[in-house]
Amino acid sequence: MLIHPWDAPTDDAEWQRWLAAHDFGQLAVNGRPGEPPLVQPLHFAYDPDRGEAVTHLARPNPLWEALANRPQVLLSVVDDYTFIPGPWQAEEGKPPEHGVPTSFYAAVQLSCTAHVVDDPEAKAALLQGQMGHFQPEGGSAPVTAGEAPYGRLLSGIRGLRLEVHDIRAKFKYGGKRSETVQHRISGRLAERNGPGDAAARAHQQRRLATAGAVPRPPAP
Repeated sequence: MLIHPWDAPTDDAEWQRWLAAHDFGQLAVNGRPGEPPLVQPLHFAYDPDRGEAVTHLARPNPLWEALANRPQVLLSVVDDYTFIPGPWQAEEGKPPEHGVPTSFYAAVQLSCTAHVVDDPEAKAALLQGQMGHFQPEGGSAPVTAGEAPYGRLLSGIRGLRLEVHDIRAKFKYGGKRSETVQHRISGRLAERNGPGDAAARAHQQRRLATAGAVPRPPAP
């Protein structure tokens, strides 16, 4: 993922806050030589203190063979995206039709080593941890190996602990553009108010407010 200086996080706290609110992504795993990578959409629970993300998949999933050969994986999370029409981006004094269309989005990529969890007790603990993350209000029976209602289902899944080695983050919200153009885009996003526009505008305005902390491109 290419990250220009003006799209980089202002600090680690920026991507940490964002990732804490996003727990659905795509796990990319290398396939056999000559074959494309395998990509699995999934929910996950990220624990920054342990430096890992946990998840689980059905036992018949084709990822398991690939993971046995190449446990190095990438967990990719993307959200708060929207399309920016070209005229919105035209620089001051330039014809609107000369503006270049683009995408706004936030993305975090976690480079990990995958560790398969097959022990029933360990799987139950992993699933109970996920349950606590996604359903903190409770309402479901505990996940306990060998006990109803979930114990008999554990053999149908395998757990995954994703040991995180590196994290790359990007907040692409027009930071390369002049403040005048950025404010114009912000106004147009508010007017259009389509899917993703409000979230993208909130990111853009937040980063505009802290523009001094964001590296800027050199003047032409």
